[in-house]
Amino acid sequence: MRLRRRDAGDLALMRIDQLERDDVVVDFVSRLLAGLVRLGNTAAVRDVLPEALPWVRFLPDDDVAVFLNELASVVRGAIELDNLAPVAVLLSQWRHTAEVHADPALRELLTAEPDGDLGPVSAPEPDR
Repeated sequence: MRLRRRDAGDLALMRIDQLERDDVVVDFVSRLLAGLVRLGNTAAVRDVLPEALPWVRFLPDDDVAVFLNELASVVRGAIELDNLAPVAVLLSQWRHTAEVHADPALRELLTAEPDGDLGPVSAPEPDR
């Protein structure tokens, strides 16, 4: 059941047994992925990864290896925290990396050496 709220994000109401089943599945998949990566058996994972995340095709091979290691680590940590938000952040960050690799002009712009000192950098605005 979904509760729509005007001044905040929607809420979902679900049965606790369904939530527990979902947790078991996510925990199993995260352990399986972590084990495959830890043992270096990533060939099968690399073969099917573009089906799950089509943008991974634009990552260099070395970056795919780094991505898989980070993904396995972050998923395990997120499961332990019972919070999958770090996994969503990691996927978003790597997707943006793939976007850069997919666009040669953007990649050149972001990897080019700057001409001299670009000056002081102002402090970021605080999050609100």
